[in-house]
Amino acid sequence: MATSRILVADDDEAVLQSVTWLLQENGYEVIPANGGVSCLEQLERRSPDLLLLDILMPDADGCQLLERIKSEDRWRDLPVLMLSAQPPEEASVKSLGLGAADFIRKPYRPKELLARVQAQLRMGALLRSTRTALLRTEEALVRAQQDADSRRKLVDILHEVTGDLSVNELFHLLVRRAARALNVSHCSVVLARPGDAHAVVVAAFENPSLQHLSVQLERYPEIRAALESGQPVLVEDLETHPLYEGVREVWGIEGIEVSIRSVIALPFSVDRGQYGVFLVRRTREQELFGPADLEFAQAVITAAVAVIQRAQMVESTMADNARLEQLAQTDPLTQLLNRRALTERITAEMERALRYDSTLALLMIDLDHFKKVNDTYGHLVGDDVLRDVGQLLGHTIRGSDITARYGGEEFLVLLPETDDAGAVAFAERIRVAMEEHPFARDSMAEPLKLTASIGVAVFPAARIENVEDLFARADAALYRAKAEGRNRVRM
Repeated sequence: MATSRILVADDDEAVLQSVTWLLQENGYEVIPANGGVSCLEQLERRSPDLLLLDILMPDADGCQLLERIKSEDRWRDLPVLMLSAQPPEEASVKSLGLGAADFIRKPYRPKELLARVQAQLRMGALLRSTRTALLRTEEALVRAQQDADSRRKLVDILHEVTGDLSVNELFHLLVRRAARALNVSHCSVVLARPGDAHAVVVAAFENPSLQHLSVQLERYPEIRAALESGQPVLVEDLETHPLYEGVREVWGIEGIEVSIRSVIALPFSVDRGQYGVFLVRRTREQELFGPADLEFAQAVITAAVAVIQRAQMVESTMADNARLEQLAQTDPLTQLLNRRALTERITAEMERALRYDSTLALLMIDLDHFKKVNDTYGHLVGDDVLRDVGQLLGHTIRGSDITARYGGEEFLVLLPETDDAGAVAFAERIRVAMEEHPFARDSMAEPLKLTASIGVAVFPAARIENVEDLFARADAALYRAKAEGRNRVRM
């Protein structure tokens, strides 16, 4: 992995040297700049992954320099971490409003500075990868436009439909654009499989509000023929075409007057076994379709199907990623967050607490004598009890709080913006709820009664500088609760 390059701009030689040394000791490539002019010169020569910029420098106003940097496209995505001895409420609001990614006050704390640097480098890398993916998508669009340059209307369609749309949204957009490009009054997307008696109209240009209308395919012989043959069907004139002979007899018997005169049915199939037909129609007042219209309609629909396939692939990938992310962050038994996921949340909340001069509390909850439950009733009952505890915690906490399973019979609750007194009171509320809750099972004559011991730790506090320190403080408090008789809260 390439070493991240950080440009540090500060007129204070002592700060510049200390920050440079700290970052280099942690494996970063550092470009020092002793002022605003030097910062711009280095930006012209080098391409850093992150800029640490002092707000006050004799030869340049840091905020004005930030504004200039963010005004140029080549530096637009460069994350900038502002350093200042000014009060946060004055400096941070102004710098963040001008596009700074974060703000840290001097004198800085090394661990906090490194944490902020790591966070901004991660965000910068994510932004660059996103823009690279976007660029590739744009390049693919350009290639598609070049291939279809002779089809101006087709290019217009592709330009509008290759956005961040769901498949259903694409269907509705495509029927609108295809109808205009083909100069038709009726354009629909009909989903069905070969041999089906019914089909579902999922989008219609002539009726934008229509959703999932079921139709009988015996009244639409061109759709059935297109599905069965897999080939486009051109019905130049419904009044004379043999495909509609039986349908015309039904119309006569039922006294139905049909305004449609000419039809093209174009079958398509996309991923996950989805079949359908693009149905384009003209009324009696319009010209009849001919072979040239069929050829152009095929080009339009071929492009449309490619767009739909791409949208389905994106939807499927996003859904798979979301499922994998949920599995990676969730305890399979209780469906609460696991320890790894909670650790990430705690890190973010600790940074937030420092930034906004707030507090947060961590409760470590351990079920008393839980081994007896497993030994007496078996692990299946024990698992049911753990699930019940997870649900009980979920019903007890506030909307902003976070619960997780630490492992075994231990649970964690994170309480943002909660001080010592509030944390202890909340822990006591949980302890009472656990003590009073009947853990009933169908196989038991009497419900189980359980108690819990709870250790509380609050941040910021002396000798708590990171997540591990916070865990250790809560664990030590839990040990005291156990040692002093269990079923109690200690801090």
